[in-house]
Amino acid sequence: MVTPDASTLRTRDVLWSDVEDVYAAILAHPFVSGLTDGTLPRASFRHYIVQDAHYLRGYAKALAVCAAKAPDEDDTVMFAQHAAGAIAAERDLHAALMGEMGSSPEEAAVEPVAPTTQAYVSYMMASALGGSYAEAVGAVLPCYWIYAKVGEELLARSSPDPLYARWIAMYGSDDFQSVVDAVLAVTDKIGAGLSEGERTAMRKHFRTTSKYEWMFWDAGYRQETWPI
Repeated sequence: MVTPDASTLRTRDVLWSDVEDVYAAILAHPFVSGLTDGTLPRASFRHYIVQDAHYLRGYAKALAVCAAKAPDEDDTVMFAQHAAGAIAAERDLHAALMGEMGSSPEEAAVEPVAPTTQAYVSYMMASALGGSYAEAVGAVLPCYWIYAKVGEELLARSSPDPLYARWIAMYGSDDFQSVVDAVLAVTDKIGAGLSEGERTAMRKHFRTTSKYEWMFWDAGYRQETWPI
């Protein structure tokens, strides 16, 4: 892990320096590149969407923990709104995408939670519930930030597949970026008052869940199931 001089950088800059290699690996992954060149199999995308629906239900609970731990009422309101938004996205976006693939949310809901999905959500919830507010935010931040970065990059590349283009447009949108910008502002505010030990814990969780983001796309590409 790179150890930049935290005294001269915003917290977001310190955190991003820790995961630049992970982000590069995500962009190079055939799931992500396949969205823009049209080579991603629909079966892999469907598997991803099903698991994303399972994941977002857990993510919403982790965001609710952030809301509960926030010392600032404005932060509480923001994370509570984002928790509700995660549930809405799970219901609305996934319903539309599943419908276009000839399936339904009801069918997706009864499909098993895959190993990587369960591991990611479990780690995130343990970090949020058992750690400080800074640790909770560090654990949930990659899902915001990496999706915005990926969305921006893929929007510039475009996609010949209308279904994939629709997914890219949501995460590459100005609306989504404004949500992420608000969380990054909170991240910088939190970081300004952290001890070195607290900052280290936040960075650890941020890097770990960033790696889970790569694993989540990889699991979708492989259409991961339990091996036993």
